[in-house]
Amino acid sequence: MENKDIESAIEAILFVSGEPVRISRIAGVLDVEESVIDEASKKLADAYSFERRGIRLIKLEDKLQLCSSPEYADFIRRTLETRKPPQLSGPALEVLAIIAYFGPVTKAYVEQVRGVDSSYTVGLLQERELIESCGRLSAPGRPMLFRTTHNFLRIFGLESLKQLPELPHVEGASDEKEGIQNAILELKAREAEMESHSQAEAEAEEKEPKSEETDAEKTEAE
Repeated sequence: MENKDIESAIEAILFVSGEPVRISRIAGVLDVEESVIDEASKKLADAYSFERRGIRLIKLEDKLQLCSSPEYADFIRRTLETRKPPQLSGPALEVLAIIAYFGPVTKAYVEQVRGVDSSYTVGLLQERELIESCGRLSAPGRPMLFRTTHNFLRIFGLESLKQLPELPHVEGASDEKEGIQNAILELKAREAEMESHSQAEAEAEEKEPKSEETDAEKTEAE
C-alpha cells in the first residue's frame, strides 16, 4: 500500500471505531509492520495539528484514537447540550494520584495511605472512567486491583504513564505521604496545563485575521 493509502485507512478505521484501536491490530489488517502504522499516525497527527483541524489523532500507549480538538470543546457542549465535567475534588485527585503512580493497587492500599474510607471516591473515579479494575491480588479475600484508564491518559494529555513527572525517592511511611502530596500537585499542574492550553488555542483561533476576499468575491460584490 502507498503511504497515503495507509494514512487514509488509519483515519477511516479510527473514525468508525470511535474507541482506541491497537496499533498491532491495524498493522495486521493492513499487512504492514507496526512501525509503519506508528509513522503514518504521527504524520496524520501533525497534519491535523498544523492545519488546526477540529479533530486530533492521539496515541494512548499501544493504541490510537481520533478525538475532537480541545479548543472546540465549548462548541461541542453547546451543540450537543452537554455539561462540562466538574473538576476533580481534592480527595478524587488524591486517590487518582495514588493509583496513577503506585498502581495497580487495591482499595485497601489506597485507604491505608490516605487513612480514610475511599469507597465513594473509587466508585466515582470508575464512573468517570478514570480508573478500572484489572484483576485481583493473590492474597486472602482476593481484593480487586485498580489502574488508570486510557481516558485518564487522554484527559491529562499523556501517551503513557511513563510521561508522568518522576516523583522524589521516598523511604518509609512518612516519606510516602510526601510522595503522594507531590503526585497530587503534579496531576493538578497537568490538569491546569491542559486547560490553559485549550483556552490559549481557542483565543488564538478567535484572534486569527480573516482571509482576504478572493477576486471572484470582489467581482460579485461589485
